[in-house]
Amino acid sequence: MSPFTTSTLRVGLFGAGRVASALAPALVAAGHRVAFVASRTPGPAQVLAASLPGCPALAQEAALASPPPADVYLLAVPDAAVPALLAAGHWPAGALLVHVAGALPLAVFAARPLVGGGVLYPLQTFSPGRRIDWPTVPLFVEATAAAAEATLLALARSLSQRVALLDSAQRLRLHLGAVWASNFTNHLLGVAHALLAEADLPFELLHPLVRETIDKALAAQPSPYAVQTGPAVRRDAPTLAAHEAALAAHPAWQALYTQLTASIQAASGE
Repeated sequence: MSPFTTSTLRVGLFGAGRVASALAPALVAAGHRVAFVASRTPGPAQVLAASLPGCPALAQEAALASPPPADVYLLAVPDAAVPALLAAGHWPAGALLVHVAGALPLAVFAARPLVGGGVLYPLQTFSPGRRIDWPTVPLFVEATAAAAEATLLALARSLSQRVALLDSAQRLRLHLGAVWASNFTNHLLGVAHALLAEADLPFELLHPLVRETIDKALAAQPSPYAVQTGPAVRRDAPTLAAHEAALAAHPAWQALYTQLTASIQAASGE
């Protein structure tokens, strides 16, 4: 059991995707018990449940019609699916239902006033085959009542050493920042990969540059803007024009290049 665990909780898990597949073994490692895994598609639920001790896989409809006993029902499903699950479930009075979304407000639970509602938001990106160092993952908690908050804080602290309370508005802003820092950055790296591939150049050539850029940005004060480099911040018109011309075969990337150049120049304030 994790040294941060204060009690063992039974967790009913709805979902068998990336977040659920990363959370479930972490919950077990922290000393909790995953009471069941339920999913719309049986295959992923069966695979995940088989990796957990004494955990059955259930059809989502059956689990919603008669939820097995659990201390926490964890809804690790796409944001848009959460309201439907809340509405469809025959939840026991006083049940604690928790979603893991960054952009979904706590108010989503208002439609089910007889149950407790909460949020357990892990600030991390999840992909199959990637190991998550859970003690370092920031976990953010919000709940509709003090008792639910206490349970979720205990659960979060059993997983991570970085736990904090965060309201829905702050969590939305954090999620937005995470999309810029992670998802958009990954997309831009994908564009870079494609451009190099067109010239038969290996993407590995960019690895040292990417690592130094990220390390430098994380250490920069007062913000990453302070260490911005490149032709945009230098107002290097000939290079900018050459780059845009080289992107003529990719008009969407060309437009993105122009927009990002304008944004960098606006941020530099020169």
